[in-house]
Amino acid sequence: MDISTGGPPIVIINIKDAMMLDLHREDRLRIKKGGREAVVIVDIGESSRAVKQGTIGLFEEALAKINARHNDVVEVFFENKPISIQYIKEKLEGRKLNNPKIVQIVKDLVADRLSEIEITYFVSACYTNGLDEEETKSLTMAMAETGQSLNLRKHKVFDKHSIGGIAGNRTTMIIVPIVCSAGITMPKTSSRSITSPAGTADTMEVLADVSLSIGRMKKVIEKTSGCIVWGGALKLAPADDKIIKVENPLSVDAEGQLLASIMAKKKSVSSTHVIIDIPIGREAKVSDDKSANKLKRAFEILGKHIGIKTKVIITDGSQPIGNGIGPALEARDVLWVLERNPMRPLDLEKKAVMMAGLIFEMAGKSKKGHGEKDAMQMLDSGKAHAKMIEIINAQGIHCKYPGRIKIGRFRYDVLAGKNGKIAEVSNFVISKIARIAGAPKNKGAGIYLHKHAGDFVEKNEKLFTIYSESRQKLKFAVETMKSLSVVKITKTRCSELSAG
Repeated sequence: MDISTGGPPIVIINIKDAMMLDLHREDRLRIKKGGREAVVIVDIGESSRAVKQGTIGLFEEALAKINARHNDVVEVFFENKPISIQYIKEKLEGRKLNNPKIVQIVKDLVADRLSEIEITYFVSACYTNGLDEEETKSLTMAMAETGQSLNLRKHKVFDKHSIGGIAGNRTTMIIVPIVCSAGITMPKTSSRSITSPAGTADTMEVLADVSLSIGRMKKVIEKTSGCIVWGGALKLAPADDKIIKVENPLSVDAEGQLLASIMAKKKSVSSTHVIIDIPIGREAKVSDDKSANKLKRAFEILGKHIGIKTKVIITDGSQPIGNGIGPALEARDVLWVLERNPMRPLDLEKKAVMMAGLIFEMAGKSKKGHGEKDAMQMLDSGKAHAKMIEIINAQGIHCKYPGRIKIGRFRYDVLAGKNGKIAEVSNFVISKIARIAGAPKNKGAGIYLHKHAGDFVEKNEKLFTIYSESRQKLKFAVETMKSLSVVKITKTRCSELSAG
């Protein structure tokens, strides 16, 4: 059929054949050619234009599984649906699933035995009816154990994770070199962007290779104590990517699945200690203290269940962190912080140092209350920067000088329309504009913030600059920006503005 799903193997049969064989959409067939066979999911062709009666249309995944070519003769057999579909139905009905049932669902999901619709029903059931502590633990362990794993012979392995939703929050790329420069092991697997202007993997890719194999990743860790790589290249907890794919259209994120998604990946890289960042803000994933504290307790309980010492912090997520939004602009910010450049964003530095300090204390490298000071010493001494260059070289260098990072050549400066104080910078709108400008696919696209909430500004002073690698994309971004509220400025007394 010259179509690839990127998931389960699908076949199409003509509607007349389907009626004769009493087949329906989502039914299963076993299709065989020679000594090779595959279980496939049925779709129905309503007319003979796609698939004629007496023929069967195979998507690319199905073709590859049985090594078939156009006009080959194949045998087809009826096949029962996976038993996990019955378990998904039980969850839809509000019943609790035991460990073997959850394990079976995850195994069938990873083996592409479930269709996207069936996965969606599972996600919906978990979102509507929730997962209790035992179900969350079972899901976490099943996700961790059905993919590859990184086995490190280390007594302590550290990791960190932010639940996301905050533009420019690129603390990982500062924390890893700080803690690794102190001899702490931190193998950081990160994601690419799905709905944001950049994921950590997108940003790190500006500086170095991130698509490493497990073997190469281990060599980098042995040499440098850490790494910053793309988890998707490693097939760690592969069920997670399939679940996220169906969650995104409706922005559905069940708490149990969120917990399992994060902690399964930590478990799969041998993490023994993890720090979790929960930013809260009106446009963040978590909007209030009550929800944040509930999620904090859930992380701590799950960490205890699966043998990972987990520390959770609740941070300010009311506005973007750092100045650059988009892979190249964020990478430049990170190097500026590590180099101690006067252009560095101090809010990003402050948060990264605070989190690195907590890891120092968890690792026993610093006394309680002294971690932040010791982490800052690693920055000021140049050791953290030297470690980052070492990691970049070990992973495969792309660029290590901030001045050589290519930023989009088309730009548009947005100016303040009046004097005042910035009351709000919208995470959501900033991210939307940066993506329309081309981020993260176009690494040089994005936004550079000249001002943050709390800053004073004069009329015609720069608020932010939009960058793009395409004149047309820049035009679309600017047009969109003009119809949305990006920065809110409140009026202030002249004396207050002068003092600012």
